[in-house]
Amino acid sequence: MSDARIVELEETLAYQAKTIDELSEQLTLQWKEIDRLKKQFEVLTDRFLTLEETAGERPAITKPPHY
Repeated sequence: MSDARIVELEETLAYQAKTIDELSEQLTLQWKEIDRLKKQFEVLTDRFLTLEETAGERPAITKPPHY
């Protein structure tokens, strides 16, 4: 192989390695965000269920007086 071809392959490999590292970092950040959102969703679900349990009885559905 010629030196130019080897240099070109090394450049391509370096570019691919850099891209893989960047994608890996982004994937890690996304998983952290997903975990944060899951925890927040669980907290909000628990709060909603607590509020639903402590809320009074739901009013009966009736027609408004103008009907």
